[in-house]
Amino acid sequence: MPQLAARGGRRRRTMNEINMVPFIDVMLVLLIIFMVSAPLITVGVVDLPSVGTAQQRAPKVIEIIVGADERLRLKVDGGNEESVALPQLVARVQQAQGGNGQVPVVISADRNVKYDAVVRVMDRLQRGGVQRVGLSVRQAG
Repeated sequence: MPQLAARGGRRRRTMNEINMVPFIDVMLVLLIIFMVSAPLITVGVVDLPSVGTAQQRAPKVIEIIVGADERLRLKVDGGNEESVALPQLVARVQQAQGGNGQVPVVISADRNVKYDAVVRVMDRLQRGGVQRVGLSVRQAG
């Protein structure tokens, strides 16, 4: 009887370790699936809008030119350019509009100008209440 008690009194010890083999197998299968499917994914093509020509040019246009050095110049109706600082930009544009808020303002920027400089000009005009603001683009072709 003592032998049976000794034999029956033993408990199985639980394993405190996690079996990593199934986890590794699943990860390897996923890695193979991604490696095979990655070249099959097509790159999305972005269809950008094209710029058309306007039917007629506005009678009066105010152009703000942002140079490569980020200096601002103002040109009214294709006339002479005059240098203007950002803080005085809104007052000078409103003066050039002559009280007519429907006179369009066009921003022309050099290709190498940082996007931030153009956004600052647009933001300053918007906060100043200038309504018709657009960007000048070069026609493709």
